[in-house]
Amino acid sequence: MRYISTRGAAPALGFTDVLLAGLARDGGLYVPETWPRLSADEIRALRGLRYEEIAFRIMRPFVGGEIADADLQAMIADAYGTFRHQAVVPLKQLDDNLWFMELFHGPTLAFKDVALQLVGRLYNHVLAKRGARATIIGATSGDTGSAALEACRDRAGIDIFMLHPKGRVSEVQRRQMTTIDSANVFNIAVDGSFDDCQDLVKAMFNDHAFRDSINMSAVNSINWARVMAQVVYYAAAAVALGAPDRRIGFAVPSGNFGNIFAGYVARQMGFDLAPLIVGANRNDILARFFKTGRMEISSVEPSLSPSMDIQVSSNLERLLFDLFDRDGKKLGDAMIEFRKTGTFAAPKESWSRVEGLFRAATLDDPGTLRVMGELHHATGELIDPHSAIGIHAARACRGDRETPIVALGTAHPAKFPDAVEKATGIRPGLPEFLADLHERPERIAGLPKALKAVQDYVLSHRRNDRNG
Repeated sequence: MRYISTRGAAPALGFTDVLLAGLARDGGLYVPETWPRLSADEIRALRGLRYEEIAFRIMRPFVGGEIADADLQAMIADAYGTFRHQAVVPLKQLDDNLWFMELFHGPTLAFKDVALQLVGRLYNHVLAKRGARATIIGATSGDTGSAALEACRDRAGIDIFMLHPKGRVSEVQRRQMTTIDSANVFNIAVDGSFDDCQDLVKAMFNDHAFRDSINMSAVNSINWARVMAQVVYYAAAAVALGAPDRRIGFAVPSGNFGNIFAGYVARQMGFDLAPLIVGANRNDILARFFKTGRMEISSVEPSLSPSMDIQVSSNLERLLFDLFDRDGKKLGDAMIEFRKTGTFAAPKESWSRVEGLFRAATLDDPGTLRVMGELHHATGELIDPHSAIGIHAARACRGDRETPIVALGTAHPAKFPDAVEKATGIRPGLPEFLADLHERPERIAGLPKALKAVQDYVLSHRRNDRNG
């Protein structure tokens, strides 16, 4: 398996090099040169398997033999052994053919754990084999940060710096990052939005001298390994509900587009999926794009679902690469123009291919609270604001009611207790292992949205072979 950049100017790499590289040197994102395919019989053979076994079979083609099967299986077992539910990502039925997949039983109570608990182990394995160190720098709108830090804490070959928008994540999200006391973990609160944080990370990647001097890598969903690991729960849910002999639908609250892009990958692998449903909050650039074929950047507005307060969704570029018939030069020019002008129009000649693959729905804050309250009244379930948007989108956009549809539950309700209490009158408590979170001391640096300030902080705080 070889990987190519969506911008077309970086060298093709194997899986382990892509894992460590994160962003391609031409500014693009890595995708497989060809999509691996599973036959109907191979999909049927996944039925009844434990989640760890499905994960191995789905991810093995993407690894391309660069990690021994026994090592990959051991890392998968170790990663999902940290989850507090035997099914790892259990399914619950909410009503006729509407299902809810709980992706938040990992150590930081968010869906990011499903990928990052494995990615942290993959990093450690590959770096140890190479006798190398890496500096991971990421940006988070809330959940990626704590999941990445938890996965990489105390690992000898890694220093990890996480940028988050100051005052724009929930208190639980912030404290899950800033109370980690490991020597290789660094938190940076940036005076700006998530898009500002993401732009700073991309700028550091594109400063090749800086990037090479610290052996920089990324655990954001720009890293292909994140997407690869997320494909697994689409496969697991699909076979549990009858794939490949039954079409399955998915609805996903979407911010940076990595989660739902994993569903697109599952389709490319041979799963018969109904149009993937994008759920958006008031920052609805993705919903507008899938309804009109056009994107226009506007200001980011804070909402009850902060992980979705994004205007520039990095992973959309992976979908656009296929939309541009994998012409990296043409796509790169379009992306540069998009960042200059703030507008983008999908190519008319290929838009019809994507138009039938996605649907979208938007929900504002009052609507989010209403959905949370109504669901609790009807089923007794407490859900977080992001998951509420996914459930609303599933109901708003579902087609054939005979087709099972799975709404992805992306965060534990205790991560957003204020919103849950406002919607239901019930304040969800943190699980016992996090019960003292609000008493733990915080470690955090506040910085302006200035590239040099962040780079200087990284250079002065990262460990090296002498002091690590």
